[in-house]
Amino acid sequence: MVEKECDTATNNLRVIYNRPPDDQKKGFAVCVKGLDFLYDDLSVRLIEWIEMLNILGADKIYFYNLQVHPNITKVLNHYEQEGKVQVIPLTLPGGQPNVPGFQHLYLTKKTNHKRQNEVIPYNDCLYKNLYLYDYIALLDIDEVIMPKGGAVLWSELMDKVRPESRKIKPDGFHSYNFRNVYFLDDQQHEHGWHKDIPKYMHMLQHVHRAKNYTKPNQYVKCFHDPERVLTLHNHFPLSCLGGVCKSYPVDTKDAQLQHYRADCVKTLKKSCEEYREHSVEDKTIWKYKDELIRRTIKALDTLGFFRRQGLNSASGSGSSSSGLGTTHSTER
Repeated sequence: MVEKECDTATNNLRVIYNRPPDDQKKGFAVCVKGLDFLYDDLSVRLIEWIEMLNILGADKIYFYNLQVHPNITKVLNHYEQEGKVQVIPLTLPGGQPNVPGFQHLYLTKKTNHKRQNEVIPYNDCLYKNLYLYDYIALLDIDEVIMPKGGAVLWSELMDKVRPESRKIKPDGFHSYNFRNVYFLDDQQHEHGWHKDIPKYMHMLQHVHRAKNYTKPNQYVKCFHDPERVLTLHNHFPLSCLGGVCKSYPVDTKDAQLQHYRADCVKTLKKSCEEYREHSVEDKTIWKYKDELIRRTIKALDTLGFFRRQGLNSASGSGSSSSGLGTTHSTER
């Protein structure tokens, strides 16, 4: 690799050129930045999230793994064996720490470094899957791109969105972005638990959200067209083929980015009080309720996460996380 066309190369870079054997792309890939959950056991939350994305139509989820709790490793290994995910070990480049405890502290304190490091696995994921999928999404494990209206699957959503976008730009957009809306933990706690849903089903239990979305182009996530984007950032493409990147804002009547957090990001502290004070009930996710509960219980049972005495109550009314042989804390 050289900077200028006629430079003399001083390195030897392997080029990965993955193409599907039959030249038939799959629909959707999801890329997840380096997991840093050394002490937080989010295994049950992760199972619900993986199953939700599988239902929506994610063909494969690519996890980059820095350091995680043993129960999370168990979950990732299970889904990797099923072919639903791929786990890629990740280290921090240069002189940055890779000793687990020290690395975790470093990423907690050095937020700017953390954000810059995230760009590396995202673009690695893009380039490895450049020819394999129609769309690539960069998501955190507390985010879901949720179709609304009549759409159930991501493919149905894009079948509606793409023709609408071409009315504005006939040659198509580089990406399609979805407005962020917060489902904060304490918004639901004020309303109590839903008795027909296991308490450990975090997303299904949390159906009260902020009335207002975050501002357009802030904290959005996208479906990226890998035939058109060159480099990716967490929220938007950084560079694209054909000049300036153009992202289509998907109408909130068609879909939204559901963001499940204990609190807003630090830069939205002032707005966060407004989000908390003005909330609405949003049960869009419940159209997947029965299937998501069934799949999650099956995975938990297969992994041995139920205590024997709690297994019978796992799918019953008002079942709680006390029936699980694992504990988990709220994501940071």
